[in-house]
Amino acid sequence: MTADHPEVSLVVPCHNEAENLSALYERVLAVMNQTEKSWEMICVNDGSKDDTLDRLLALHHKDPRVVVIDLSRNFGKEAALTAGLDHTRGDCAIPLDADLQDPPELIPELLTKWRDGYDVVNAVRLSRKGESWLKRASAHAFYRFINRMSDIPIPEDTGDFRLLSRPVLEALSKLPERRRFMKGLFAWVGFRTTAVYYHREPRLSG
Repeated sequence: MTADHPEVSLVVPCHNEAENLSALYERVLAVMNQTEKSWEMICVNDGSKDDTLDRLLALHHKDPRVVVIDLSRNFGKEAALTAGLDHTRGDCAIPLDADLQDPPELIPELLTKWRDGYDVVNAVRLSRKGESWLKRASAHAFYRFINRMSDIPIPEDTGDFRLLSRPVLEALSKLPERRRFMKGLFAWVGFRTTAVYYHREPRLSG
């Protein structure tokens, strides 16, 4: 693939993530070099108050595969994620958090499932290290509560970290919602879906 059409687009919403960005880039670089696939990393600065934007721009000047979108203020993660997905050029996209709780080292496993013919590959958390009992319990209850209300089941213990094929991205881009719940929309659009499993690490910094 050419630089104008990378195979893989990584999408990273960023809000006050300055201390995490260098480690994120180095781990992404090491992993993507192993895959031998062309890639871009779209980082969306969501109204950060620290020097997140300056550090993102420095990474872009160092490596043009790092693409920076700077929102005019803090709109929230759902809006930042939507902005990033709307700007992807890859054959698939992988949203991940900047704080490295979503390990880039899982990306090759996501790509393997995609090559096997799946359009959505969910990354399901087996454990959530560094989080309080209350946080884990509330997250557990959230998914169960939502699924009791919804006609479309939302995968439990699954955040935004997943692989989405280009047909899924095109379907998402056509949805009219402005106030989005992305985990629900990822499930609603359908497509052939599978999962990989991982242990979520503590937040690196911040």
